[in-house]
Amino acid sequence: MKLRWITAFVLILFSVAGVVAQKADKRGFVVKVGDMAPDFTVNYADGRKSVKLSDLRGKVVMLQFTASWCSVCRKEMPHIEKEIWKVFKDKDFALLGVDRGEKQEVVNKFAKKMKVTYPLILDEESEIFQLYADKRSGVTRNVIIDKNGKIVFLTRLFERNEFDAMIDKIKELL
Repeated sequence: MKLRWITAFVLILFSVAGVVAQKADKRGFVVKVGDMAPDFTVNYADGRKSVKLSDLRGKVVMLQFTASWCSVCRKEMPHIEKEIWKVFKDKDFALLGVDRGEKQEVVNKFAKKMKVTYPLILDEESEIFQLYADKRSGVTRNVIIDKNGKIVFLTRLFERNEFDAMIDKIKELL
């Protein structure tokens, strides 16, 4: 009798875990186009106030997941600065560079070295990253969110054609 109760409990536990667990796609994303963007609150790396993603509704939002040790991120960041941030920053657009797993001092040095002027936010425990991608996945990725908070475009790594398509999507949304 006791064994049956334990078995039933374990089966229920695995059933609930299966519903809650998010399965990553082949690029490591646990979100998909059409999903509402998972909300979060985080601090800017430069010490400014915190930001809550849902407070940016009414703007097109780009989340750029990055880290100082990421060579592909370093390759992509100057393009983001010049072709996206400088072009759209004065429109209904917000760009948040989400730095994965690093402390404020490291992130600030990284931003200065990369000469980016768009805001970087701290994701020291990779909690934000894990809302969007499997924790074992690579960091270089972008998420475009429309003015209503829905995910409309996802990128992985830095591939010129995909990057240009992302810029076109931002233009279309603005």
